[in-house]
Amino acid sequence: MRRFPAGVAVVTVDLEGERLGATIASLVSLSLEPPLVGVSIGRQSASHELLRRAGGFGVSVLSAEQAQLAQHFARGVPPIVHWHGIEIRPGERAPLLEGALAWIECRTQAEHEVGDHTLFVGAVERTELGTRGSGLVYRESDYRPA
Repeated sequence: MRRFPAGVAVVTVDLEGERLGATIASLVSLSLEPPLVGVSIGRQSASHELLRRAGGFGVSVLSAEQAQLAQHFARGVPPIVHWHGIEIRPGERAPLLEGALAWIECRTQAEHEVGDHTLFVGAVERTELGTRGSGLVYRESDYRPA
């Protein structure tokens, strides 16, 4: 699968002021009617249990210029510096990253354990288009423009 380019996004969650973000390459459109998306999060990820309890999440679809953000949220930095220097915009469910190609906000509709991950199915509540340009993809262990 490392040779198959996958779009990169950051999933964000906020539960009573506890905020986390995680870089993913697993965002998938599941249905148009009703609008549903899926994100796969490793059960060992710091954001996994917070996402389970929050009941919803935000997704920022990253542009080709946002590789540093993808790396930042992929590293699992300590909570005290997790949002330091990160430009955000308020979302209904979680903070969203400025400069993204698009934003999606979801209510968690279902969870499915799949191997060492959980597939979270999100009922799309709100979308917005952002910056125009190329997307960011992950291929061969590297971030690249789409």
